[in-house]
Amino acid sequence: MPQAATPLIPFHVEHIVSKQHGGTDDPSGLALACDRCNAYKGPNLTSVDPDTRTLAALFNPRRDVWSDHFVVRGGEILGLTPTGRATVRLLNRNAPRRVELREGCRRDAEWQV
Repeated sequence: MPQAATPLIPFHVEHIVSKQHGGTDDPSGLALACDRCNAYKGPNLTSVDPDTRTLAALFNPRRDVWSDHFVVRGGEILGLTPTGRATVRLLNRNAPRRVELREGCRRDAEWQV
């Protein structure tokens, strides 16, 4: 989703691996995240896959390929793998307002997956 979708709430520079788990401030270990994703992720590196109830690594935007783990249907993001499903669940990616924002962005052709 583009920053323009939430102009009053700037994206955060997020540590992919938190400093408490050995992450650094090196740009290769940072990513932009909306305030909600950043808050839901916290220092977590894993979560539970809701389908298998097993522990799965969270999506790492510097290592993983988005389309291998997710697909967008309407405004919903669906996890295709344990990593995708665990990430969607932990980050609460399909909260109603977030789905609504995504649908609006897609209609406006500002956001392409």
